Amino acid sequence: MNLKDLIAVSGISGVFKIAGNRNNGLIIEDLDTGKKKFAPSRRHQFTPLESIAIYTDDDSTELSKVFSNMMDQLEDNPPVNPNSKPEELREYFADVLPDFDRDQVSSGDIKKVIKWFIFLNERNLLSQEEEEVEETKEAE
Repeated sequence: MNLKDLIAVSGISGVFKIAGNRNNGLIIEDLDTGKKKFAPSRRHQFTPLESIAIYTDDDSTELSKVFSNMMDQLEDNPPVNPNSKPEELREYFADVLPDFDRDQVSSGDIKKVIKWFIFLNERNLLSQEEEEVEETKEAE
């Protein structure tokens, strides 16, 4: 999964691409329209998706690996509706990441991961091929 340049912005739903950097914030690009707008750092917090990890019983697992597991199970085990009951969300997430820490990972976290996955998958931004190409380049 290539999550580079993709960020979550507090106070604005969805996932955005970083289009530019300023001293007092970021210029973010809407993935649907390509429209760019300034998001001031005084009002928003920015979280790069590649830096997010999910707590597991041992340590943590990168979001890209969670998305990869979700892609692998897409046909057999499609994502549940993000607005499902917390029990259903946790049951689905246990199939995707069996050793996730049930105490530290909240239902809201699971809901957010599922929403991001659906959002990015609908836009074909989660392709396994990109990851394989990058791994090949890194190996060389």
